[in-house]
Amino acid sequence: MDLTIEVKKFSDLKLTELYDILQLRSEVFVVEQDCVYQDIDGKDDKALHIIGFKNGNIVAYTRCFEPGYYFDQASIGRVVVKESERRYGYGHEIMKASDKAIRQNYQTSNIKLSAQQYLIKFYQAHGYVTTGEGYLEDGIPHIAMIKD
Repeated sequence: MDLTIEVKKFSDLKLTELYDILQLRSEVFVVEQDCVYQDIDGKDDKALHIIGFKNGNIVAYTRCFEPGYYFDQASIGRVVVKESERRYGYGHEIMKASDKAIRQNYQTSNIKLSAQQYLIKFYQAHGYVTTGEGYLEDGIPHIAMIKD
């Protein structure tokens, strides 16, 4: 089954979609990565939500922000794929859809993200290059990456 991707503003999310998004983010970023941090950060209402559905279930997700909100560039964050679905390439599909959504909604292809360092090659495959020094974010090694 292929991934069906939808792009939604916060106000367009169904309550059940928001619940499933937050559950997926918590499942991966808090439980799987054993990282205690505040995922619900008060910024979702300003984000563009890129949602990957498979058989009606949310299995992939990112949130995107306009230039000037997080960084000078547009940004992508909370890149997540359900563990049981990672072997299908959905991470690559959700990243392509996120890049496209930023181009269409914010009229830019200049994007910055904060990558977990073990995923550098994944983001490089999408045209991102590392910039600056690595840093710890919520106890996990990260590095800034930019795409022009």
